[in-house]
Amino acid sequence: MKKRITKIALIIALAMSSVFSVGYATDSYFEVSKNLDIFATLFRELNIYYVDESDPGKLIKTGIDAMLESLDPYTNYIPESNMEDYKLMTTGQYGGIGALIQKQGDYVVISEPYEGFGAFKAGLRAGDKILEVDGKSVKGKNTSDIREVLLGQPGSSIELKLERPGIKEPFVKKVVREEVKIKDVPYYAMLKDSVGYIKLTGFTESASKEVKTALVSLKEQNAKSMVLDLRGNGGGLLNEAVNIVNFFIPKGSEVVFTKGKIKEWDKSYKALNEPIDTQIPLVVLIDEGSASASEIVSGSLQDHDRAVVVGNQSFGKGLVQSVRPLSYNSKLKVTVAKYYTPSGRCIQKLDYSHREEDGKVNAVADSMIREFKTLNSKRPVFDGKGVAPDITVERPELSNISASLLSKNLFFDYATNYRIKNETIKPVSEFVFTADDYTDFVNFLTDKDYSYTTDSEDLLAKLEKITQEEKYFDDVKTEYEQLKDKLNIHKKDDLKKFKDEITMILETEIVGRYYYQTGAIQSSLKKDPVIEKALNTLNNQDLYKSILAGTKK
Repeated sequence: MKKRITKIALIIALAMSSVFSVGYATDSYFEVSKNLDIFATLFRELNIYYVDESDPGKLIKTGIDAMLESLDPYTNYIPESNMEDYKLMTTGQYGGIGALIQKQGDYVVISEPYEGFGAFKAGLRAGDKILEVDGKSVKGKNTSDIREVLLGQPGSSIELKLERPGIKEPFVKKVVREEVKIKDVPYYAMLKDSVGYIKLTGFTESASKEVKTALVSLKEQNAKSMVLDLRGNGGGLLNEAVNIVNFFIPKGSEVVFTKGKIKEWDKSYKALNEPIDTQIPLVVLIDEGSASASEIVSGSLQDHDRAVVVGNQSFGKGLVQSVRPLSYNSKLKVTVAKYYTPSGRCIQKLDYSHREEDGKVNAVADSMIREFKTLNSKRPVFDGKGVAPDITVERPELSNISASLLSKNLFFDYATNYRIKNETIKPVSEFVFTADDYTDFVNFLTDKDYSYTTDSEDLLAKLEKITQEEKYFDDVKTEYEQLKDKLNIHKKDDLKKFKDEITMILETEIVGRYYYQTGAIQSSLKKDPVIEKALNTLNNQDLYKSILAGTKK
């Protein structure tokens, strides 16, 4: 009898639960239906009665974008016209000429042709200014306008009228569009002391395959340890991150798990295949540009005590997106879950669910940060602010003068001129930007505007304003002018003071003109303090093991 009463009570409880669920769902559906009706009638009235002509498509797109922007930056509407962007995001492929572009003045210029594709084959170079496309002037057009016309069906062609520094007359090039595939691993090689190096820049659907090819090749070249460089890698496909972690941890191990509002997103992602190498010493490099899938890889390997993480705190994106189909071949990329590394931490930094009244989004408060433990050695790791490296490498900020030269494209323009004057250069490992080259660069800047304001000048200007307001300025005017003159004298020496920094930037920019992305990466590694720290860590096995064991003081 008691069992029967319990059973009846359970049935009643389930029935009540269903009623409340249905009631909640009904209320929710009513709100959706009600607001859709309001929106539809508002939209109709607006299009009929608004005083000027309006574009219904643009109005809707503006409304959708504003609505999604109130949620988080990763929930986006993808109209049919932007399918190439979606394809690029997931596959790394698109139909186009294969070149990066940037705006300079009234025109758009080629900033980098991708080696082996249409622009490269047609002989386009960095610095080429696009004057006309298929006979039509593009003066005043922005990069998105030009990009749209450069994209297109593989096999189709486009005619570009170009202007190149060093050549008097504009010239025309016919460029055939191709299926462009941007590599996720643009460079891998052996570094000194039997250390393999893999640069991973994205997580499209070929990422794990490319990493595997690089890893196997480097092991065949007798690599005894490995560096996986995820700096600047903004992420991509979650499954590719899982596959890459799988190369280094045993089959069946958990890589990451997700939790969402809908049950189907409560998933555990495990290593499904046999690993390639669970013992090879591994260092993973991260920085503030390492996000999403990069943080899954670095965080998971850290939680498994499988790799030493070196560099700077990562971005802090612990959200997962899914792409949902919409009508008229459009799509919605929507945040559906948060992900958690094997220790249980979510590294999401910004709390989009609790905005301030003005829409501002705050980082997770320090008081809310929780400690977790790695799986084997029980080292402390923390949630809420990205992945913290085991070894932090402080990087000096870019000097004011270098930042100014960079923003005004003067490094870029000088490299363009250098390429015109020099048909070839030595291999990347041997190329050096000499003292004579630097003198030539300084001369190149003689008639260029690269004015900038130093922090000292900012403070001095504030001091002048405050002393003027407080009526003290006349008393300190002489000392003020003397200090200002001294600062100007020192500022003129900045080209000498920051010569090493400027030379390094120029070397990488110039090498990229001859050896493209691969060469630029190789050049940037020459004097890289993070690479040096990684090598020192791998060459000191006592240090490496003590970090993973949690015994390093």
